[in-house]
Amino acid sequence: MNNFMNKTLLFVLLLQNGADTVNSFSFKPTSTVAARQKKTQIADSFVDDPILADMPSLEQIQQKISFTPSKQKKSKKGINRQSSKDWLHNIASIPRSTVLQEILSPVLTITAWSTLISVVHRTFQMSQIQSMNKIAMNMCISTSMHSFLVSSLGLLLVFRTNSAYQRFVEGRKIWENILSTSRNLTRLLSLYEPQIGSERVSRIRNTLAAFPYLLRHHIRPNCLDCAKTDVPRQYLLQIRNTHCDVLETRQEGDELYKELNQEPHFCTVDKRSMPWGLFAKTQLDNCANASNRPLWSCDQMAREVVSIPYSETFTSRERLTLLGNIDKLSNAIGQCERIHQTTVPVNYARHALRSLTFWLVTLPFALVKDSGLLTGPVTGIIAWVLFGIYQIGHAIEDPFQKTLRLSILCNAIKNDVLGYPN
Repeated sequence: MNNFMNKTLLFVLLLQNGADTVNSFSFKPTSTVAARQKKTQIADSFVDDPILADMPSLEQIQQKISFTPSKQKKSKKGINRQSSKDWLHNIASIPRSTVLQEILSPVLTITAWSTLISVVHRTFQMSQIQSMNKIAMNMCISTSMHSFLVSSLGLLLVFRTNSAYQRFVEGRKIWENILSTSRNLTRLLSLYEPQIGSERVSRIRNTLAAFPYLLRHHIRPNCLDCAKTDVPRQYLLQIRNTHCDVLETRQEGDELYKELNQEPHFCTVDKRSMPWGLFAKTQLDNCANASNRPLWSCDQMAREVVSIPYSETFTSRERLTLLGNIDKLSNAIGQCERIHQTTVPVNYARHALRSLTFWLVTLPFALVKDSGLLTGPVTGIIAWVLFGIYQIGHAIEDPFQKTLRLSILCNAIKNDVLGYPN
């Protein structure tokens, strides 16, 4: 018995500690015959035992758990947070920058315009004709105007970026509250499962796990059509693609919103995918036809809670607590809609962009005297910095579109609610 326990303990240590433990027991390749025989005897001792006969050999374990320390360090990094040590990587990845790709058109336009101004100035300056020399001199303006305006322009850009970042932080807090509320509701369902009933708890959990996916689709009104894929026809589901478009505080924005919502649009999804696979057939049809699917899921959970019979251990206090958590999820829908449907005032955004454009267009005339033919590259770098700041503010203005990783948050909520491993 002691021999069996010792072998079992040794085998568990090998599985837990990996290749380092295997090497610590002198299983490294050696050149001596005695060491090889010793290694074979130890490995065969596991197979000779009838209880451990079906376990893999040590060589197989060593092959499966073989890895390099460098890969292990890379996997621990996880979160994409940039430090000063990443400066070389950030400089080398500028051509692949998403911000640069989005602002490439205005940056190239300003660079080309500045290069043209510098070439014309150099041509007129080197000419032997006196009139052209005067034109070259008149092309140069004082840098005082741009120095005075740069402070006001900086305030416009900073205010826009700060207001957009506040919306980003608020959106992250909303989804953090959704995650916490889902965990609290799941805990209450587990505690009162005997009183609620296993079937009812299962239905509430499935609806709760589907809620974040439905909310994500509600504030991201882009539909992935599966009709053109290899999905069998019996697994296709046609759902109503509800519009949660931006409603601006202008008359033309209201008219645009009405035009987009004249007729409902439909798209096709796979019934087996998330979250559609969590619903029963009758629930699936009702969810597909609902105009506000996350609100429909909250109503379903509320109906299930109201149908729970009273008992000595489940009173109105527990019922109101469950309904209170569902109310928090319902409030989160309106909070997400407020951020998604409300834009930064269009007059402010347009004025900031127009001011930036005019400032950059006239900047080459202030730099050409001192910079010469380098005016184009210098103005291009300045345009990249300023347009990049403006574009970052535009990108995080609606954090639910590109900035926040809602798929990771939805999967985390689903795993916590259904008890799946992370």
